[in-house]
Amino acid sequence: MKIKTLLAGVAAGALMVSLAACSSGGSSSGGDSGSGDGGLIGVAMPTKSSERWIQDGDAVKSQLEDQGYTVDLQYAEDDIPTQVSQIENMITKGAKALIVASIDGTTLTSVLQEAADNDIPVIAYDRLIRDTENVDYYASFDNYKVGVQQANSVLNGLGLVDLEGKATDGAPAGPFNIELFAGSPDDNNATFFWNGAIDTLQPYIDKKVLVVKSGQEAFEQAATLRWDGETAQKRMENLLTSTYSDGSKVNAVLSPYDGISRGIISALTDAGYSVGAEWPVISGQDAELDSVKAIESGEQYATIFKDTRNLAKVAVDMASALLEGNEPETNNTTDYDNGTKVVPSYLLESQIVVKDNIEDVLVKSGYWTEDEIKG
Repeated sequence: MKIKTLLAGVAAGALMVSLAACSSGGSSSGGDSGSGDGGLIGVAMPTKSSERWIQDGDAVKSQLEDQGYTVDLQYAEDDIPTQVSQIENMITKGAKALIVASIDGTTLTSVLQEAADNDIPVIAYDRLIRDTENVDYYASFDNYKVGVQQANSVLNGLGLVDLEGKATDGAPAGPFNIELFAGSPDDNNATFFWNGAIDTLQPYIDKKVLVVKSGQEAFEQAATLRWDGETAQKRMENLLTSTYSDGSKVNAVLSPYDGISRGIISALTDAGYSVGAEWPVISGQDAELDSVKAIESGEQYATIFKDTRNLAKVAVDMASALLEGNEPETNNTTDYDNGTKVVPSYLLESQIVVKDNIEDVLVKSGYWTEDEIKG
C-alpha cells in the first residue's frame, strides 16, 4: 500500500498551542469534567501504558474544555471489549461527537453504527478506523512519510545520507547488517510506516549495502502486536541468538516506535553490546521522554517527533466545526481508504530528532524541558 508523500500544507508552528505536553493527567475511569455548555464529547484513547497516548488525551481534553465542551476521556488499556464498552457509554451519556484512537481499527463497526443511528459524528484520531462508513474524518500525520523518515534516520546514522535522505559524499560501501521491526498488524498506520521505510531502504538492500541477515524481510515477520516493547525485546533476543551467534554484529535496527526501541536496546545490552563504535543505529517514533534520554546517552540514534498538541488541535477543530454545522478543514481526500470509504483527512508534518537537534526541535518548542531530558 504505497501512497504519495504529502505535505501538511501548514508549518508546524502555525498549529502550536501552549499546552504542557508532559502532563500525566487524564481520566482512566471516566467521569465528565469541565463546565462547558457546548455539550459532551467522548474521547476514547487506547492505553495509558504509552506516554504518548497520555499526552494526546491530555491535549485533546484541555483544548476541548477551552472551547466550552464537557469531556469524557477514557483509556481502554489495549483491551478491545473495554474500548467498545466505553464508547457505548459515551453514546448513552449523550455525547455530541466522538474522537476515537482505536486499539484495533477493524473492531468498532457495531458501536459506530450505534453512533450513526444517534447522529453522532466520529473523528478517527491518528489511527484510521476501518471497515465502516460511520467514520466522518481522520486526523493524523503523513504516516508514509514518517516511515521514510525512520528509514532515513537509520541511513543517516550509518553515514549513507543526510537527514533529508540525500546521499552523502564518500558514503561507506557497507555491507551493514540490519534487522527490521514493524508495528502492530491491527493498526492501519503500521503498514504505512513499514511501506515508507521499506521503499526507502530497498535500494540499499538490493545493492547489498544493507543486509537483513536474519532473512526476515516481510511485514508479517517483523510485526509487533500492540507495539509491545517486551514482545520486541524477545524477538530481538531470538534474532541475536539465531543469527548473530557466529560473532557477527547487527549494525542497525529499524524500529517504528520508541517503546519497541527500548525493548531492542534491552536485548542488545543483555547480549553484551555496549554503547560505542559497535553499538547499532536504532530508529524510533513519538519522542517519548525515556527515548529522548536514550538519544542523549547514545543508546537510540533517532526518533520521529509528531507534535501531539498540533494533532489534538486538528481533531478538536474538526469536532467543533461539525457541531457548529461547518465542514472541517482537510488536506487529503484520496489516500485513506478504510475498506468501505475514503475518509477525508488532515495530515500533519513530522520531524526527525537526533542528538544534535533535541534542543531546537523539542526544547524550544516547549514539548520537553531541558531539565526533564537531563533529569
